[in-house]
Amino acid sequence: MTTDERYMRLALDEARAALALDEIPIGAVVVADGRVIGRGHNLTETLHDVTAHAEMQAITAAAEYLGGKYLDKCALYVTVEPCVMCAGAIGWSQMGRLVYGASDEKRGFQRFAPQALHPKTVVVSGVLEEECAQLMKDFFKGKR
Repeated sequence: MTTDERYMRLALDEARAALALDEIPIGAVVVADGRVIGRGHNLTETLHDVTAHAEMQAITAAAEYLGGKYLDKCALYVTVEPCVMCAGAIGWSQMGRLVYGASDEKRGFQRFAPQALHPKTVVVSGVLEEECAQLMKDFFKGKR
């Protein structure tokens, strides 16, 4: 198992925590120097807050942990491609690396705002893609 896969598995654990709350199952973790310093999962229904995405929760926790808003030495692992809002937050935080699992053709930032990230942010996609995508498919199938 690669390092990226190991941290994506932790993001998947967060996604399952969202699923247990009947939230859209997206999870995220922020890693610095081999340590998870922020984690989060979708809480939009629980908090009645459209901005309570997994990435936002994890970024806020990581910034709080570090005592600063810039996360240029950190990596964000998220199970689904971030939306435009989250990509903006990732950009403003100057995240060093973004690693995501499943693409989101309908709402992902790559389609609508491919320049939203900081220019130095390294992007890796498709890590445990099938497992991340299946969690979303199963959730929405159950809703129909």
